[in-house]
Amino acid sequence: MGSASTSTLPADFLWGFATASYQIEGAVNEDGRGPSIWDTFCKIPGKIAGGATGDVACDSYHRTHEDIALLKECGAKAYRFSLSWSRIIPLGGRNDPINEKGLQHYIKFVDDLHAAGITPLITLFHWDLPDELDKRYGGLLNKEEFVADFAHYARVVFEAFGSRVKHWITFNEPWCSSVLGYNVGQFAPGRTSDRAKSPVGDSSRECWIVGHSLLVAHGAAVKIYRDEFKARDGGEIGITLNGDWADPWDPENPADVEACDRKIEFAISWFADPIYHGKYPDSMVKQLGDRLPKWTPEDIALVHGSNDFYGMNHYCANFIKAKSGEPDPNDTAGNLEILLQNKKGEWVGPETQSAWLRPCAIGFRKLLKWLSERYNYPKIYVTENGTSLKGENDLPLEQLLQDEFRTQYFRDYIGAMADAYTLDGVNVRAYMGWSLMDNFEWAEGYETRFGVTFVDYENGQKRIPKQSAKEIGKIFDQYIEKA
Repeated sequence: MGSASTSTLPADFLWGFATASYQIEGAVNEDGRGPSIWDTFCKIPGKIAGGATGDVACDSYHRTHEDIALLKECGAKAYRFSLSWSRIIPLGGRNDPINEKGLQHYIKFVDDLHAAGITPLITLFHWDLPDELDKRYGGLLNKEEFVADFAHYARVVFEAFGSRVKHWITFNEPWCSSVLGYNVGQFAPGRTSDRAKSPVGDSSRECWIVGHSLLVAHGAAVKIYRDEFKARDGGEIGITLNGDWADPWDPENPADVEACDRKIEFAISWFADPIYHGKYPDSMVKQLGDRLPKWTPEDIALVHGSNDFYGMNHYCANFIKAKSGEPDPNDTAGNLEILLQNKKGEWVGPETQSAWLRPCAIGFRKLLKWLSERYNYPKIYVTENGTSLKGENDLPLEQLLQDEFRTQYFRDYIGAMADAYTLDGVNVRAYMGWSLMDNFEWAEGYETRFGVTFVDYENGQKRIPKQSAKEIGKIFDQYIEKA
């Protein structure tokens, strides 16, 4: 399926690394920042491994110069990071005060990135809703209020940054906000029907309401950017969706084969179909009925056609086994089993620290092709891709820095992406490795590391680049055509 010697990436291909505000910044109570739903969620005993929080994290708020030095050392051409909404508008709402200190912090950071020759890609929302909006009106469950507040926040940011930023992402992984936050209850705000986990929530309905709110808010922000800023600032805007490749548990079983598409539809097309096709996938409408919100003509007009590029977060693959019988009311996957071994007992890939993540680079190429065919070959930016290592956190430092497993992951996945570009006609134009540095890994706290840079949390957040940080530039150098 192609090789490094023949497959290439375009001369203007943009590569770098990604992070998210709550995972790296720390300084949660400084310079006027208000609390987010993650600050609140982390205070609930038992929600985060080791009782961890993002209070200090990587201390990036105070170390932007170190982060930029790391990017330069790796040879990165771009950096995707997210803004903390509650650092900019501490209470979050359209009538609430704007925190100029928070805004200026990010503007200076962007100016410093430019001075270092690094292109910024900014995510407006990476899960950290201002906590006040959740308390005030239920946050993402209240479409009208949330859309109005997010649109206001987006406008404030677009106005402040102007032409400094050419690449905007509205939301990171709305699937995670919806399903993990309002169905499983594993992520903030932790709502679920499971009363052992939460006193509030309805797993059968709330996640679909939240997904709908996020789509409409995305459409509203895109319209504002296109109507008021695009001509002046010359940028582009899209959304980042997450999803993994699906192979049948039994390739001889038509039900398993069919379930693979359904799995991707429930994970990705839930959000991408309204944007590219103006409606929810038929498989979701069939299973969910009236639990899936109906589109008003005004809302779908905002959402349909609202991507200048497709933001793609991708990590791994799964085997899919169809279920028989009626779907569970709380099911969000499409009435199927998501497995790591197939009928023959073969693993999808080697084990990592993350139970859900087993590398399968060919799955990356296949998903790039699947998305391209379904959505008429959009420009694709891979906005996250990376891996954890089994037991990495417990290794002696010298061994930990020799992360050959992660380096090989990047070799395999970047090679698969080059094959997709060269051999499958996929219009992939950017790639951001996850992550620039080890950081707060949400419910897993600090036990799981994804960084190309080691962060020593015990000794003042010192950063030391791993082998993968030094090799990734060489990998891209093999593939990117010389202008």
